[in-house]
Amino acid sequence: MNIIQNRWILTLGTIALNLMLLSACGQKEEATTAPAAAEPKAASAVGTDRLSFSGGPEGGTFQYFSNGMAIRLSKNIPGVEVSNTASAGSLENLRRVNSGEADFGIVYSGDTYLGRVGRLTNDTRTYENVYAMAYLYGAPAHLIVKEGSGIDKVADLEGKRIAVGGAGSGAAGAAERYFTSLGLWDKMDVEFLGYSKAASALGDNLIDAFWVFAGYPNSSVIQAAASNKVKILGVVEAGQEAGFFDDYPFYTMLTIPAGTYTGVDYDVASFQDSALWVAGKHVKAAVVDAALADVFSKEGLAYMVQVKSTAKAMSVEKGLAGIVTPVHEGAENFWKGKGLSISEAQMAR
Repeated sequence: MNIIQNRWILTLGTIALNLMLLSACGQKEEATTAPAAAEPKAASAVGTDRLSFSGGPEGGTFQYFSNGMAIRLSKNIPGVEVSNTASAGSLENLRRVNSGEADFGIVYSGDTYLGRVGRLTNDTRTYENVYAMAYLYGAPAHLIVKEGSGIDKVADLEGKRIAVGGAGSGAAGAAERYFTSLGLWDKMDVEFLGYSKAASALGDNLIDAFWVFAGYPNSSVIQAAASNKVKILGVVEAGQEAGFFDDYPFYTMLTIPAGTYTGVDYDVASFQDSALWVAGKHVKAAVVDAALADVFSKEGLAYMVQVKSTAKAMSVEKGLAGIVTPVHEGAENFWKGKGLSISEAQMAR
């Protein structure tokens, strides 16, 4: 055998040996990396792939909250992507979440209660697939008129033009309940306008009053007070006389402090509903638990205050405040883990 043949055989042997080594290394690497490939699968089991969060009108408090939470949850919960969707407000969110069109939403406690028992205005359907997750903030009623308008008390609104919020909004629903109790609803010229448009309409004398059902200070009331001399009417006394608070026990009384708005240098007696974070019955308990754990962490609460100052009302201690309907299984697990007691009404799933 000559030298060239020897070299050729040696080269073939080297190639064969290298192939054997590469094959062995590949098998070893495949064996060590296989468990890592299972991690995304385990993470995705925490929740569904894509969730919808139904918020509120553009520029409204609901929309700030829902958008802020959607962004945070998408970033922090593995395998979950949450998209924010604008809506007319509380009542539309209730219907969307109940039908499964949306997974999360913000709904007033009163709407969850009345919807569950079939007592919504002009809607006797029951909405039993909507479960509360957490209290977010209180939403007090504001009834704004111009100084010098001759409207000094609620009863003076008879025959007047009043904007009550967008059609299908929680504000409009609360206004209809309140003014119907007082016998005024059919005696006023009611317009369904969003808050910002209503503030402008008041300044242009297109309406005589407007109703806001939102946390204070509210930007649209600030807008109206900056451009006009306004008054905010007390709404508690008339409500008590009409039995309004007996018929709707989920409303609680409060005071809007003097100085909250320009020119309003007196306390205003009002009442509030509670804005709740809700989830559909179909949403996995693990997703709800993980979402609450993230948003109600120290970092999550600080983030929410940056999103909207109204979120200062959020806390672990008040997580179940204002909830008079069943909570989601995942929420029950979370709040019990935080040491909160679940009431009989909250457990009635």
